[in-house]
Amino acid sequence: MAERLAIVVATSPQPRQTREWALQLPPGATVGDALRACGLDPAKQGYASGIWGRAAALDAPLRDGDRVEWCRGLAVDPKVARRQRFASQGARAAGLFAKPGGR
Repeated sequence: MAERLAIVVATSPQPRQTREWALQLPPGATVGDALRACGLDPAKQGYASGIWGRAAALDAPLRDGDRVEWCRGLAVDPKVARRQRFASQGARAAGLFAKPGGR
């Protein structure tokens, strides 16, 4: 067993902005421990945590090489956003009916 766990924590505090930290944590560390080690507040409302893109609880144990992700909630449902884009572009400008070359 490794003496320290090599962990990467990634988050996007604002649109088009990312932050990443490379950490060395003791064995038995959890997702919450990793977030606190970066100065992030794991109890902050509107955020979700995960390991390698899969949802993970704050008390989930980490393994060497894990990537912890701390994600903001979605501002708009992706399905609703797609419908709004389609409605504003019109049927001929999007999807199967788009003209070649974007004309």
